Amino acid sequence: MELEKLKAGLEGHAEIVVGDEHTAPRIGSGRVRVLATPVMINLMEAAALDACENLIPEGHQSLGTRLDVRHIAATPVGMRVRATARLLSVDGRTLEFHVEAHDEKDLIGDGTHTRLVVNVARFDQRVQAKLTRS
Repeated sequence: MELEKLKAGLEGHAEIVVGDEHTAPRIGSGRVRVLATPVMINLMEAAALDACENLIPEGHQSLGTRLDVRHIAATPVGMRVRATARLLSVDGRTLEFHVEAHDEKDLIGDGTHTRLVVNVARFDQRVQAKLTRS
């Protein structure tokens, strides 16, 4: 599998306008009606996918394996949030990203995110075998 198209410095982006469906009470991660941490994390992962997925060989995809992020500022309903992922390194099949999320006023989260490039057919076989394992 060739990953030579994946180079440090590649960037991806994802954004949403925070709606009720994105809030902590709706997601089940808190009681305050602001952007839920799991939604911010999902946006960071989507930004990483935007940076790399179209450059991964056919029959392969990347899977998130690690997130180390801070959620440092609240974002109210109605405000736009944009996540950015910058590829820091490629080590074999492992992709390491710096991720950030900003609302219209502040940096709201940052950290690192690791993804692993896998062969989809082999991965699916292992997942299906798990169902029959005793």
